[in-house]
Amino acid sequence: MKKIATVLMITIVFFMSNSCSKSDDEAIVDCFGDSILTELKHTADGTNSKIINYSIQYSGENTVTSVKWTFGDGKTETINTSTGAVSHTYSAAGTFEVKADVTLKKGGGSCTVSPKKSVTVN
Repeated sequence: MKKIATVLMITIVFFMSNSCSKSDDEAIVDCFGDSILTELKHTADGTNSKIINYSIQYSGENTVTSVKWTFGDGKTETINTSTGAVSHTYSAAGTFEVKADVTLKKGGGSCTVSPKKSVTVN
C-alpha cells in the first residue's frame, strides 16, 4: 500500500510540475475569446464579380496589428491595418476557402486568430 501511495504522490507531483501554468491557460482562453469576436467579411465588386473586397470585423478590446490573407487560389497578402481591408481579383469563377490570420496586440504579447470562410466567385 505504501508503494502505491508513493507512486501516486510522485505521479501527482510530476503532472503538476509539467502542466500548463495559469498564464498559459489564460492565454489560450483569451485567444479563443478573440476568435469569437473576429469575423471575416466580403463583398463582390459592383463592376467585376471576380473582384472580392475583404475586411476583418473585430469587436474585442485588443488591437489588430496585421492580417495575412490566404485567398484559396494560391495567393496570399499581408495587410498592416486595423481592418485588414484588401481587394483580390480571382482569375476564374469557383468556390474558394479564404483564411485571415489576424494578429492582435495583447498587452506585452500577441495572439493570432484565423477565421475562415467559403466564398463563391461568379
